[in-house]
Amino acid sequence: MGHLMLANWMCEYGGVDELWFVVTPRNPLKSEYVLLDDAFRLEMTRAAVGDYPRFRVSDVEFGLPRPSYTIHTLRTLREAHTDCRFSLIIGADSWADMGRWRDAEALRREFSLVVYPRPGYPAPEIAADEKADVRAVAAPMMDVSSTFIREAIRAGHDVRFFLPEGVRRYVPEIARRLAAM
Repeated sequence: MGHLMLANWMCEYGGVDELWFVVTPRNPLKSEYVLLDDAFRLEMTRAAVGDYPRFRVSDVEFGLPRPSYTIHTLRTLREAHTDCRFSLIIGADSWADMGRWRDAEALRREFSLVVYPRPGYPAPEIAADEKADVRAVAAPMMDVSSTFIREAIRAGHDVRFFLPEGVRRYVPEIARRLAAM
C-alpha cells in the first residue's frame, strides 16, 4: 500500500504524468532477503495497480542480464519508448546510498531523479551546484515494509488492510510459497 500511496501522490501532486512499476528480479545491493517468483510478483503488481490509468507495470528487467542495474533498465526503457522522458523516483535512504550504485554518476547525468522522504531519512536538501536534475518532494511518509507484510503473512496475521484489494486474494498462495522457502 505504501508504494501505491506514494505513486498516487506522485501522479496527483508530484508532477509525474505516468508512473511505471518495474518488477525487478533481484536488487544487487540487497543480498539477504526473501523474494517470491518473478512471474508471481508481476501478476500481483498488476493486480495491485488495477485500472488506475496513470500506472503501468513493466517486466523490462526480466529480459536484462542479471543482476539488473537501474542504469541499464532506464537506458533500455528510454531506447524502447522514445516518446517518454523517464525519471527515477527513489527514497531518501536510496539517495544516501547512491554512491554504491552501478554507474551512479551516469544515472544522475542521464536521468532526472525525484527523492521522497523515508523514515529516518528526511528528503535531502539538493545542493544548488548539483550537476544533475534532482528534486526533493515532500511526499507523505509510509512506514510499512514488504518485509513486515511477508513476516506477518508467514506468522498467520490478518493483513487485509495492509494490502490492495486486488492482492488480498493472493495471501493464501503467498503464505504457501513463503512456508516453502
